[in-house]
Amino acid sequence: MPASYQAPTRGDAKSDKKTVSQSVSSNLTKDTASVRSLLSGKGGAVFSVSPDDTLADAVTALRDKGIGALVVTDSGGALQGILSERDIVRKLAETPGQTLPQKVSENMTKAVETCTPDDPLIDVLRRMSEGKFRHMPVLENGALSGMITIGDVVNFRLKELEHEALQLKQMIVG
Repeated sequence: MPASYQAPTRGDAKSDKKTVSQSVSSNLTKDTASVRSLLSGKGGAVFSVSPDDTLADAVTALRDKGIGALVVTDSGGALQGILSERDIVRKLAETPGQTLPQKVSENMTKAVETCTPDDPLIDVLRRMSEGKFRHMPVLENGALSGMITIGDVVNFRLKELEHEALQLKQMIVG
């Protein structure tokens, strides 16, 4: 018998109330992390280029910022498209030696997948995986409010799992 066990004594009150540490509802309902929770730690910085900029301008911005994609916005800041490293590499293979002077507008992805700050991260991750893209602009009320990457989502989830594991360990150890 464990040393911490104490047998019931005569004065212990019997209760009809049953307590449980877990229930079906507690195991199935969980606050889901949202894009907003990721952006609150990462920040909402968005790097953009104009549709009239050249791919050379875009390549320089990607290099200088150490990022993998740029949103393409008009002069009013409205989303027009997205330009990724992958877009540029494909164009380099198609038009060797003639790529860098080309306009961003000719090479960007125009049908941009976006999300909102209230979207669950798991849904965003699923969309990114199924669509085989790694960058997603965040729109709030039609305006750009951030950019998330598949790496951001994975790192955020890893930190959550580490925190959950630590909490479980503390519950077990006491």
